[in-house]
Amino acid sequence: MPKIIINEKEIEFEKGMTVLQACELADVEIPRFCYHEKLSIAGNCRMCLVEMEKSSKPIASCAMPAAEGMNIKTNTEFVKKARKGIMEFLLANHPLDCPVCDQGGECDLQDQSLFYGFDKSRFSENKREVKDKYMGPLIKTQMTRCIHCTRCVRFAEEVAGVPEIGSVGRGENMEITTYLEQSMTSELSANVIDLCPVGALTSKPYAFEARPWELKKTESVDVMDAVGSNIRVDTYGWEVKRILPRLNNEINEEWISDKTRYACDGLLKQRLDAPYIKKNGKLIKSNWDEAVELVTKKIKSTNPEKIGAHIGDMTSIETIFALKTFLKNINCNNYDFREKNLYINPSDKENYIFNTSIQGIEESDLILLIGCNPRHEATIVNARIRKTFVKNKTPIFSVGNSGDLTYDYTLLGENINDLKNIFDEKSKISEKLKNSKKPLFIIGESALELKNAKYILDETKNFLIKNNFINDTWNALNILTQNASTVGAIDLGFYNTEDKNNFIFFDKLKNKDFKLLYLVGSDNLEVKKSDEFIIYQGSHGDKSAEIADVILPSPSYTEQDGLFENLEGRIQECRKASYPTNEAIEDWKIFNLINNSLNKSDLFNDFLSIRKLALKEIPNFSEIGLLPKKNKISNQESSVVISGEEIEIKLIDYYFSNSIARASKTMSDCRDVIHNNKKNGTNN
Repeated sequence: MPKIIINEKEIEFEKGMTVLQACELADVEIPRFCYHEKLSIAGNCRMCLVEMEKSSKPIASCAMPAAEGMNIKTNTEFVKKARKGIMEFLLANHPLDCPVCDQGGECDLQDQSLFYGFDKSRFSENKREVKDKYMGPLIKTQMTRCIHCTRCVRFAEEVAGVPEIGSVGRGENMEITTYLEQSMTSELSANVIDLCPVGALTSKPYAFEARPWELKKTESVDVMDAVGSNIRVDTYGWEVKRILPRLNNEINEEWISDKTRYACDGLLKQRLDAPYIKKNGKLIKSNWDEAVELVTKKIKSTNPEKIGAHIGDMTSIETIFALKTFLKNINCNNYDFREKNLYINPSDKENYIFNTSIQGIEESDLILLIGCNPRHEATIVNARIRKTFVKNKTPIFSVGNSGDLTYDYTLLGENINDLKNIFDEKSKISEKLKNSKKPLFIIGESALELKNAKYILDETKNFLIKNNFINDTWNALNILTQNASTVGAIDLGFYNTEDKNNFIFFDKLKNKDFKLLYLVGSDNLEVKKSDEFIIYQGSHGDKSAEIADVILPSPSYTEQDGLFENLEGRIQECRKASYPTNEAIEDWKIFNLINNSLNKSDLFNDFLSIRKLALKEIPNFSEIGLLPKKNKISNQESSVVISGEEIEIKLIDYYFSNSIARASKTMSDCRDVIHNNKKNGTNN
């Protein structure tokens, strides 16, 4: 390996590294504003200046390739003077409004001016003023503070794939702006707030809410989709004030979707804070004793075969396990997690997870989307696909019209026969598939809702095994699930299926076979209420609470501990960041109350015992935070095409996909902006 001398210390570095990266290997801190590890190099701010032997001028370490034999010094008087000069230039026009700036306390410019700045300025001219720009309901702008680092521009272009931000003008008159003076249309847009090293771009919903040092910070995971993005929940008292990304290169890198970041204000709205009982057609506030007594009475008087249960999209592994245990205790076997007729094959774990892994997407040399829209179904997965497309020029194909994605793709058709042509090697990509080494097949839930769902899953897997695309080092079969609870629920067997009928629960629901329906956090299941008795256990007064006969309030995902299994089969811990509202009780404790009323005994002694028992039930479990162990490869039974069915990708109401998002004013504002853009014909 080549070697470089940094502050008289010899360091080995990899070919292709910059001087700044080599300095990091030597544990030498280099200040920077424009440089970011996940973005292209701009070399705008010049704050990273260092001294190089035989160079009469300081060099920008972020843009200078490291070379064998270089002698770099980072703390000489020459370097200090250069950095002070740069800081003086940056502050020449920057307003000194730290006391009222939301970036105060976590501002790069504030921190670096303290360590590398000058105590006075030689500039006596008036500071410039720049008109604030409109970037939508999420991003607050104060462009007078902008130091032209262009991080936001590069993020929009390279990561989000929506080149709507750019610079106009030159020198001091340069301005960062949205070209059409409209809201950013990317689902990742608010990441520019984290990237901005000053207070030019800040969070509009969070404006003047709290200071960083006032907040309690809790590391957790996101449940708005099945990706399991790593997040940090910041709370003030018991209120969740904001959600920020945590670095995890295997899942979300350092990005999160706008829904993950901003749906948190829905945690304060439409909350269920006490038990309710329906009397004379109206929900009346009650107490736990009365509510549990009524539930117990109804369960005792109902045949177990006539009792059905359903869990929602944001339900933890422990809650699913606890509910299943409770249902077994009352001899009920009618339960499911699916919100629609979604075909599943739980015989092998690889049949329902994203086997390649999210990080593995970057290794693929061909991507085929089957009935999915990753942009709305799994925004972070979509960002990783774009990264692969931009970096490796990976060709992307789709069976079913995926709509407007953030990368170019070739539509192969919208019929099941177009997929059959691929399996029969009659498609125009057959040759490319044969020549590929690591292809990626991604099957979406829209494909698994079709009559031909069994054919799609079985024949995709058989085709990949036949062509050795599923082996010990690579598994090209990937299922793109949408809900945070899906993989965990399948692992725990929370479903009703038979070989001939995959939808027993839904058939019974449609035929009105249930006399008692127990909904736990379930707000997206379509229930046409008639004379059945409905128990709703959840955190928000949403769709299911409206039709319930009894409401049992439970905490949201930020108010109780829980494990969630993401689409890769990776189990992660969601930690308690705040407290449940008023009389709300943790889910497992509610099951204990009801069971105690029924049988005079507790189901569980404590929460940790539930977690321990649940993890034993998870197949291929390795360790919390890690990918599951690999399965032995097994073929599926061959299936046949039922009919020439169209593969139609169902649209998702992205900003209103769950009860928390529907209660969020910010998500409502985002939804309105998107609808207005569509009306005006300006949406991407």
